[in-house]
Amino acid sequence: MVTVYDVFEYLCSIAPVEAKMDFDNVGFLVGCSGADASRILVSLDITHDVISEALDVGAGLIVSHHPLFFSLKSVTDSDVTGRKVVRLLAGGISAICMHTNLDAARGGTNDALAVAAGIAFESEGSGFLPDDGQLLSGGAFPYGRTGRLERPCPLGEYLERLKKALSTNGLRYYDAGRDVYNVAVVGGSGGSELHKAVACGCDTFLTADVKYDVFLDAKELGINIIDGDHFCTENLVTGVLEGKLASAFTEADVSVSKCHGQTVRFL
Repeated sequence: MVTVYDVFEYLCSIAPVEAKMDFDNVGFLVGCSGADASRILVSLDITHDVISEALDVGAGLIVSHHPLFFSLKSVTDSDVTGRKVVRLLAGGISAICMHTNLDAARGGTNDALAVAAGIAFESEGSGFLPDDGQLLSGGAFPYGRTGRLERPCPLGEYLERLKKALSTNGLRYYDAGRDVYNVAVVGGSGGSELHKAVACGCDTFLTADVKYDVFLDAKELGINIIDGDHFCTENLVTGVLEGKLASAFTEADVSVSKCHGQTVRFL
């Protein structure tokens, strides 16, 4: 029988907890370590809909990217997070969350985004460290990725390709009037890393949750910037996790959530 702790140990082997940022809360967050994990549901987030889906398919474990909580002083049904924890425990469902450590991991979130962005790494260490938070390990675990397309292409053409690759219903962007060739990517909220992309000589920066002032900075700095949506730039990793877990635990039934999708809509 595959246990929750078996899965946790495996996930730690591919995305060490020590590689997380100091603000983060990752790991085995809810449940019983010896519980049956023969059915695993993978999702970017643990929402009430995802919990209902796990109950419907009989999953004993949810593996998510975003932590269910960062700090808790109580677990009751009086708030949104507490109600989710109560439902998980009542339903016999455990939760493992791998966040910024999975972003940094080779084969993790940002590598999956780099593949979708169509860039090839110039070297194994191509990338940059974040400004937001220090790495607990003290080691060099680059979060952003940098690389080049096979050939330069107009931004409009690149946006069409990217929209399909990310399965997003819309993109926000600033066009600096430059072809796309040298690209930097950071999954999720990476707008604060714009200057790193510029310092790496990139003409285009792909991330999400870009604030107004960052768009203005991109204009002043003369770099294309693309907001691909938080969900869409990170959800790519759920399919990667599904494949890795299915290969590591052949006796387990592993699936990606079918109910969780992009929240933001565009007219």
